[in-house]
Amino acid sequence: MKVSLIGVGNWGRNHLRVLYSMSNIELVWVCDLSEKLLEKAKSQYPNIKTTRDSDLAIRDADAVVIASSAVTHYELARKALEAGKHVFVEKPMALNVEHAEELVNLANQKGLKLMVGHLLLYHPVVTKLKQMIDGGEIGDVLYLYSRRVNLGRIRSDENVMWSLAPHDISVANYLITEKPIIVRAKGKDYVQPGIQDMVFMDVEYESGKIAHFHVSWLDPHKVRTLVVVGTDKMVVFDDMNQDEKLKIYDKGVDWEALKQPHDIPPGTISVRYGDIYSPRINMSQQPLNIELNHFIKSIVEDFKPLTDGQNGLEVLKVLSAGQQSLDNGGEPVKIQWED
Repeated sequence: MKVSLIGVGNWGRNHLRVLYSMSNIELVWVCDLSEKLLEKAKSQYPNIKTTRDSDLAIRDADAVVIASSAVTHYELARKALEAGKHVFVEKPMALNVEHAEELVNLANQKGLKLMVGHLLLYHPVVTKLKQMIDGGEIGDVLYLYSRRVNLGRIRSDENVMWSLAPHDISVANYLITEKPIIVRAKGKDYVQPGIQDMVFMDVEYESGKIAHFHVSWLDPHKVRTLVVVGTDKMVVFDDMNQDEKLKIYDKGVDWEALKQPHDIPPGTISVRYGDIYSPRINMSQQPLNIELNHFIKSIVEDFKPLTDGQNGLEVLKVLSAGQQSLDNGGEPVKIQWED
């Protein structure tokens, strides 16, 4: 399969590394508007063909991987789909819901694969966590929260919510498997007027479950954590911990005791403390390798990708509602879903 890569900046160069190593594709073009970035890519991978012409890169490929800046995603994805090419596009797939819906409809009309780069859904720890939840190991999910913070890299073309929160929104939707219905978001633009560099976001789901996200470019620590609280167990995913990325806490409220209130002293709730353990997670493959191989496999074997266009659209609806809430001082925004 012939594949072209568009965008070799900070994240696109990782796509280049993975695509260059894949034996089941032919990397026909590496494209970027920056001659400097193309020269750097060429110095690392002398055998690649480079171009600044995205039309040429799209024309000669069967599938296109788009890892350029967010403001270009919609236009490049639309051109590739209209040319009959399968598309992998980094998050967010577009900057408004209407454009995302257009891409989804276009891919469906043409029978093409449209996949969005929600990387964490291909992380082995998230895969394990999903298996635990679906298997009933932690009981019913009550709520979850995440922190994705560090000092920099501060962008000027999008706020921190659009840059970082798609990761956590996509994971929350994946684990809770319900439609998000209400979004509240508050943030501040300390560095650049009009571009929030820290945001607190709350998402409420159909059953009343809540997900809370804290994203920031202004924080003394680099933190990448997700906590899931279930009725039976609690789980912590710490992506910065190289040895114990997933910890399972066998503790919680003693729900059985609550059914027999006469056994509980007045004013107290019985809690249960069990073991804390960290299962072995096979990290031999990096999430980006898994993700891009999943994209190619979905084309070859003709199945719906895990993070297809509809998945990307659902995340974008949460982001758009979050932006409305930010613009209105944290007022809740309801998401409209078609029946």
